[in-house]
Amino acid sequence: MTVVIFDEDHLVISALITIGMQLLFFVIAATFQFDKVTDFAGGVNFIIIALVTFLLSETYATRQILVTALVCAWGVRLSGFLLFRILRIGRDARFDDRRSNVLRFAVFWTFQALWVFTVSLPVIFINSPKKLLPDVNPVPMTTLDIVGTVMFAIGFFCESLADVQKFRYKNRTKEHWCDKGLWKYSRHPNYFGEILLWWGVFVISCNALRGPEWIAILSPLFTSAILLFLSGIPLLERNADDRYRDIEDYITYKHTTSPLIPLPPSVYADIPKFFRAFLLCEFPLYNYMDPNKGADDVREPPAPVHTV
Repeated sequence: MTVVIFDEDHLVISALITIGMQLLFFVIAATFQFDKVTDFAGGVNFIIIALVTFLLSETYATRQILVTALVCAWGVRLSGFLLFRILRIGRDARFDDRRSNVLRFAVFWTFQALWVFTVSLPVIFINSPKKLLPDVNPVPMTTLDIVGTVMFAIGFFCESLADVQKFRYKNRTKEHWCDKGLWKYSRHPNYFGEILLWWGVFVISCNALRGPEWIAILSPLFTSAILLFLSGIPLLERNADDRYRDIEDYITYKHTTSPLIPLPPSVYADIPKFFRAFLLCEFPLYNYMDPNKGADDVREPPAPVHTV
């Protein structure tokens, strides 16, 4: 009973699981200079948190089943894909300057643990055993749950399809940026999917959140911030601009293709720059077309989340 009162939302057990998993995989990776399990460790961690909080609660409400299933499906798909990709590629270039430096390598794993726990907050609160207590009485399944599920489904589809399309394209040619499939309409459609699906999970959780539990909004905000401003789009835009800035077709592609939200190039090209930045995330920090503006102009993110 003492444990239940102390951790009635399963926050402590979720934190301990996350710390334990990331520490274990860090020791393995650092000891053997092995980076093939980094992204896999993150995805699997989400699955374990979702399942453990769901099974420990023993309440099995419809919303709990739904969110647990969605998060597990996302985790299985992402961790499986990233593990397959790294096994095919052979190494993860993000860690070339980190493997031999234990402290720098540890920063990544620490940040990954923070990422997993923070982004898992909606599912942790939804799976809380107190959600079916009489004095809590969460709102039954509503239109909001349907909206969130549709958002998740669209995001999951976009992320999955974009990952496969780019992986196949890069297997055929490594000397050209991917501009086929969803990548014709967005420079980062996989990140659009990732952001959208976690906002969907949060929308589903809205009917169940009470008081301090609204801190769960950090889940989609954290995901959006990482991908929009830290280790996601800025890093990839810099690398692409450094590599292709002298190619006219790339310049055209960048100027006519939305950075995140998929849009027809003909539509995006006619949108004024102000509205591109304000509404479509075309931020100035994504522009490294000036050859004098390179890696030294961007602070390296403390820990890159999975990039494709």
